[in-house]
Amino acid sequence: MNFKERREKKAFLALANGSVFHGYSVGAPLDTCGEAVFNTGLSGYQEILSDPSYAGQFVVMTAPEIGNYGVNKEDMESRKFFAAGFVIRELNEPSNWRSQESLKDALIRYGIPAIAGIDTRMLTLELRESGAQKAFLCTSGKPSADEAVAKANAWPGIDNQDYASVVSCEKAYEWNSDGDLHIVAYDFGIKYNILRNLQLAGMRVSVVPSKTSAEEVLAMKPDGVFLSNGPGDPAAVGYAIENVRKLIGKVPIMGICLGHQIIGLALGGKTQKLKFGHHGCNHPVMDTSSNCIEISSQNHNYMIMPQGIEDKAEITYLNLNDGSVEGLKLKNENVFSIQFHPEAAPGPHDSLHLFKKFRENLAH
Repeated sequence: MNFKERREKKAFLALANGSVFHGYSVGAPLDTCGEAVFNTGLSGYQEILSDPSYAGQFVVMTAPEIGNYGVNKEDMESRKFFAAGFVIRELNEPSNWRSQESLKDALIRYGIPAIAGIDTRMLTLELRESGAQKAFLCTSGKPSADEAVAKANAWPGIDNQDYASVVSCEKAYEWNSDGDLHIVAYDFGIKYNILRNLQLAGMRVSVVPSKTSAEEVLAMKPDGVFLSNGPGDPAAVGYAIENVRKLIGKVPIMGICLGHQIIGLALGGKTQKLKFGHHGCNHPVMDTSSNCIEISSQNHNYMIMPQGIEDKAEITYLNLNDGSVEGLKLKNENVFSIQFHPEAAPGPHDSLHLFKKFRENLAH
């Protein structure tokens, strides 16, 4: 994009605290609200944008150069881009043999507004100090900065909001037909690489919508149940919490991210919102049984508090940056969960062994 186009496509991001960042539009010509969070990944922007867990959020990339390798069908993590908006320093044209489309064209096609040309380092520092912010992304130039700040403050935010049912599939489907063990996976915003890894572990996977009842799942006679990642406030998905309570003790269960939080809530625990969340591909977590450290990919805004669940579950992983709970294992039932993403996409593969652990649990 040349300088003339940048001048003609002025845009700005207004935070609820009054800060305004000016740049130019590089996505869909829309004005919208979202929660601004930062992601520390150096690459993987396509997988990040197509992760349903980012529904309702503006993703600020801390890496300055974005778009270099384009977009392709193979690297999608869901059926479309789900992030509410995208905030970057510099958008580049693709130069890679795998590229099928530029990032700009993909953003426009999926209807995602995006802004480039701002100081993402300054914005990241502000989010780190002030916490994740409700924000308004303006590409039309119509609202004033003050009006945009007011719109950001008026937006209800993601707290107490059920985004999982919004991003979930509308009806059940079979992911694969091979595998000697049958898993039913709840889609709260499931990523394709989770399904791929369940399949690679030798499991046949049936995916069901987020509000599918425990009775319907048990009627499918699964060898195990999987609880996926997803967006929004875990305390707002009361239907899922109640269903998991009914499933515990009936069938082996594994949960990732939102699924982990749902298990904690089903045990009677509580969640707390993190100041600015964990979003990136380089978060160290420690296995409490071995003291081994794994580098993990993470994307969540809430954490399970250990108080209230100590008598029912063991803490299996801890976050080494802030000490938050990253894993649970029930003491008397065949249930375990992790807060981070062992399937990565993007991210390291240190924790892929957890899918093998789930398969092993199905035999007990």
